[in-house]
This record gives sequence, C-alpha cells and structure tokens, in this order.
Amino acid sequence: MDQPALPLAKYTVLDLSIARAGPTAVRLLADWGANVIRIEAPTVGDIAGKRHGPDSQNLHRNKRSLCLDLKTDAGREVFFDLAKQADVVVENFRVDVKHRLGVDYEAVKRVNPAIIYASISGFGQEGPYSKRPAVDQVIQGMSGLMSITGEPDRGPMRAGIAVSDTSAGMFLGQGILLALLQREQSGEGQWVHTSLLESMLCKLDFQAARYTMSDEVAAQEGNNHPTLSPMGVFDTADGLVNLAASTDKMFAAFCDAMQAEELSANAAYQTVDGRLRQREALWGKVNHLTSQHTTKELVDKLNAVGIPCGPINNIQEAFADQQVEFLSMTRQAHHEQLGDIDLLRSPINLSNHAQGEQFDRPGPELGEHSVEILQQLDYSDEQITELMHSGAVRTFVQKADN
Repeated sequence: MDQPALPLAKYTVLDLSIARAGPTAVRLLADWGANVIRIEAPTVGDIAGKRHGPDSQNLHRNKRSLCLDLKTDAGREVFFDLAKQADVVVENFRVDVKHRLGVDYEAVKRVNPAIIYASISGFGQEGPYSKRPAVDQVIQGMSGLMSITGEPDRGPMRAGIAVSDTSAGMFLGQGILLALLQREQSGEGQWVHTSLLESMLCKLDFQAARYTMSDEVAAQEGNNHPTLSPMGVFDTADGLVNLAASTDKMFAAFCDAMQAEELSANAAYQTVDGRLRQREALWGKVNHLTSQHTTKELVDKLNAVGIPCGPINNIQEAFADQQVEFLSMTRQAHHEQLGDIDLLRSPINLSNHAQGEQFDRPGPELGEHSVEILQQLDYSDEQITELMHSGAVRTFVQKADN
C-alpha cells in the first residue's frame, strides 16, 4: 500500500539560511516533505563546514541547491519569481543583511502577501544588540548557561553541543508550523522570528524561573542536580553511573534495593528538603554503596525497582546501545561521490507517516539543481543561458575522477 504524502508535501520553502540555526529549522520542514530550495551565494572553494562532511550533509539532506547571486538585479528577480510561488522563506542573516540585499519581509510580502517569512538572529530583530554578530558560544555565555555548566569553582563551561543554535532552529521550525496553521484559517502570511538569545533564555527553563520568581541565582553544581538529591553521577566498581533516587518513594526503593537500612532509617534523609540539605554527606554514602557494584549490575537492579539509572556512554557506545539500535535513529542517503552515508533521522514519530528507509537526497552540491529549478519556473533555455553567462545563476559541474 502506498504511503500517503508527507504532512508538508504541499509547501515550498526557500532556504536562505547559513551556518546552523536556520538550517536546523529548514531540516525539520525538509524531512517531513517540504519542497526545499536552498538558495546559495556563489563562493570560491568549499566553505560552511565542508560540503561533503558530516555536518553539511546532516544539515542539508533533502534539499535542492540553486546558486543565485542576490547582489545582482537578475538574481533578485529570480528570487522574487520563486517567492511568488513559495510558502515559506527562511533566513538567518545578520539583521541588516536582508534589507541590504532587498529580500526582507516587506519586500517579499509585496509580491506574495501570504508568505511566511521566518528569521533567526543572534539577539533579536530590534534592540541595542540587534546588529551584533553572534555565535553559539557567545550566546551560551551571555544567556547564563555557561555559569551553571561545569563544576563549582572551576570557571564557566560551554555545553558540548551548539545548544543555542539548535534551540533557535527548533523554535523557529515550530513558529513556521504555527504560522502555516494560522494561514490555513486566515489566508494571511506573517513574519516569524526568534533569536539565539531568546531561545537560550527560554531553554534555561526552571533555572531561569528560580530567578524570575524568587531572585535565586543558580550556580554550577557539577554533575549533581541543582535542587534534588541523590541525583547525579556516582562511582561504580568499573566506571560511573547516573542515577536519580530523589523522591521519597524512589529513595526508599533505593535503600531497599541496596540493603541500606541505615540510610532509610536516618531522619535527616527522609524528606526531599532534608536530602538536599545533607546532599554532600548523602552523596558520599550513596557513592560508597554504588562503588561496590558494576555499572551493569546497578542499571539492572535499580531500573527494576523504578529508579532511573543509566551508564555514561561516549557517542560510539550510545549508538551501540540496544535501545538506540531498536529506535533506528539513522537513515541512509545516497551520494554520487560518497556512496551510501548514514545520517540522523528526525526524532519525530507519526503513526500515519512512517519514515522511509532512505532520505530522498543527500546534501546538494553548490548549484546542483539550478537549471532544474529555473526550468520549473518556465524559464526558457535562452533565459537560463543568459543568467548563467551573467553570473547571476551558477550551476554545479561534476568533476571527472582523476
């Protein structure tokens, strides 16, 4: 039986985005069926994370590439011909760049009032920092994230992933879907935007709410949970383990499973607040118990009685885990030069739309689909030749193997 069309199959997305945040948003749309045209500026050499490398391939799978010089009148004309037929435009330039190129929301809205125009910036579209450049680590520092990451008295520490970039991309993807839903009711397009800073402040979640509600400034706690105990990293006979026995029920179950009657009988440890106040002493006693068992023994023993407990894997070990293998978190894409490559699938699961065994296409070469896209706009061969001759449009030429 044929699969029904993917949920976003009727939408066309023009992807002007660069770096990571914008492409993360567009990847969500591409993976769920949107016709994504990645509009790329002419470049010399291979930039933006090496086009054949894991980063570029994972960000830009399922997209087609049109190499278009928006600094030329002819290039902008092609862009607006595309925009007239598109549903969504996504960009994450610095705030003034889209205006300088003449492809800002108001300009696109004039040719397509129903357009959903989606933007990510570092600090917001307006405000005292709006024109500043931004990268993920700068935002991690400014948002307060680095001040609560790492061990006490060891200085600030960045998170190990580009969390503000990817968070902004996820939030913008949600915003685009909200705007499309509203357009189904109103027929009107709109400008959707977020920033790395807004997204990261939101991701602080309860740590931020501790300040906004109670003026409590969170600090670094290392591997301990900031408000619950025992919850964190503990030694085992052959390594380390994460465990969480923080509720009264879980702590009682932990004590019973570990035959630690002296802990369960201690009045200081019988409430959530008491365990938090005595966290350092309690950690030492729990660690003494866990260090007498292997990681596997603890994972099996504690999960069996309802206590979350797991190993601390490196990335190779994570992908070798039996649950990760069951979830099948990778899909293949066939690349003409790289062969079959494994990329991360969307983590969203829909019962009516099983994800295919392969991605439709790998990350494209620069301008790989330029001619194809122009032909779909009903440009004549003569028009296409003139655009390429002028440099407003470029196309990928496959290099012969040496």
